[in-house]
Amino acid sequence: MTINDFFKNDAFAANAGVELLEAGKGFARARMKIEPMHLNGGGVCQGGALFTLADFAFAVATNSHAKLTFSINSEIHIFRSEKSGYIYAEAHEAFNGGRLSNCEVKITNEQGDLVASFNGTGFRKEAMLPFEPLQ
Repeated sequence: MTINDFFKNDAFAANAGVELLEAGKGFARARMKIEPMHLNGGGVCQGGALFTLADFAFAVATNSHAKLTFSINSEIHIFRSEKSGYIYAEAHEAFNGGRLSNCEVKITNEQGDLVASFNGTGFRKEAMLPFEPLQ
């Protein structure tokens, strides 16, 4: 099994339309096409949809070491509204301290404009995941 196979089991992200584009050691890139189901009452992409995309990229990046890692704290800052097209999340693990991990995620639109930033802290469990750690 690969990390890509493992994260295909993330039913919530899959149902939200999130796709994993790339994964590496402490890194992930994902995207989501904004669909009518993602729009809020104001006609723009709902903050929860942005959070889901960022949280998925965070999960891939922090679990890339093949040790089960869960978010224990996260926050998102939204800077601009998007109504259509693809949005991208790029996650970089900023700190890997054994049991704790910190990850920064930037969400951009198709033009590369910053839409939101996400920061999450993960707690790494002892449980090993069914794929090789990424290099």
